Amino acid sequence: MKETAPETPGSALYETSGLVSQYLGFHYGPPVLGIPNFPAACIDFLMNSVKLEHRNRCLDIGCAVGRSSFELAKHFQHVDALDYSSGFIEAAKRLQQSGIIQYGIPTEGRLSNDCQISLESLLDSDIANRVTFQTGDACNLADEMHNYDLVFAGNLIDRLYQPQLFLNSITQRIRIGGWLVITSPYTWLEDYTPPSYWLGGYVDNSGIPIDTFTGLSRALHPHFTLGSRENIPFVIRETGRKHQHTIAELTAWRRVE
Repeated sequence: MKETAPETPGSALYETSGLVSQYLGFHYGPPVLGIPNFPAACIDFLMNSVKLEHRNRCLDIGCAVGRSSFELAKHFQHVDALDYSSGFIEAAKRLQQSGIIQYGIPTEGRLSNDCQISLESLLDSDIANRVTFQTGDACNLADEMHNYDLVFAGNLIDRLYQPQLFLNSITQRIRIGGWLVITSPYTWLEDYTPPSYWLGGYVDNSGIPIDTFTGLSRALHPHFTLGSRENIPFVIRETGRKHQHTIAELTAWRRVE
């Protein structure tokens, strides 16, 4: 892995044990408030909506604690799974290696429920072992990470310090005919991305509002064409009575040159 950029202010937010537990519940827990599991729903949608010419190599970038990586392994021979958070990656590795991981979900105040994940309930171990988890910087990927049939960037683009740098780099790592799949609620925040690097959510110098889909379309032209576009909701549980209900947009882009 090449030297990464200095730590950004928002990156430390992902290293607390409480947030790791929260994401374990988000990725592996049952549906909340009637909303299906988000990582599984994303992979199910794209596997039914895009035509894959090859299913050899896949990159799950911003994989968090790994549910989307394991879902992708059901469809690809090899999955590289990368996240900036070492806490997230360590949790994903523990689940992969032991088959079981325990975590707590807050209910109220200092009370919590103990939960356990069994990887066997999701997929066979030989499929799970198709995934290689590692920490890394999405904007500064290792040279050997290339020749992918699909790159899945789940809720990542608005948490990068230079999203355009990521898009420029990832283009050359996807095969012609391969796919770049991006999900995001487009919540641009200065804690993660300096406003000058936002792809959308601003007014340009001509006074025209630029939304993120427009910014993505411009950034990916002429190398990609849009294949699918869909809203996919998700819920993150904070306590027994408090939840984050969000709607991400999934866009699937096919590399054409």
